Amino acid sequence: FLLQMQMLDKFPMEGGQKDPKQRIIPFLPGKILFRRSHIRDVAVKRLIPIDEYCKALIQLPPYISQCEEVLQFFETRPDDLTPPKE
Repeated sequence: FLLQMQMLDKFPMEGGQKDPKQRIIPFLPGKILFRRSHIRDVAVKRLIPIDEYCKALIQLPPYISQCEEVLQFFETRPDDLTPPKE
């Protein structure tokens, strides 16, 4: 969500703020409210839409897809390589 807000602020024209027909930044799937017991189910349901969002984002022109915010978002972190066991 934070990445999406940064993208819309940084690229208002590409985010369709002036003309919705000019929007090229993909829409982020909406938030889903859930109870603790449904965390895994919600994560599985959101996996495909979020994957599609990420793929669409990196296919945008380089001035967007390679901007600092996108690069930081996709940057590998130590926890990505050795995720927590729980």
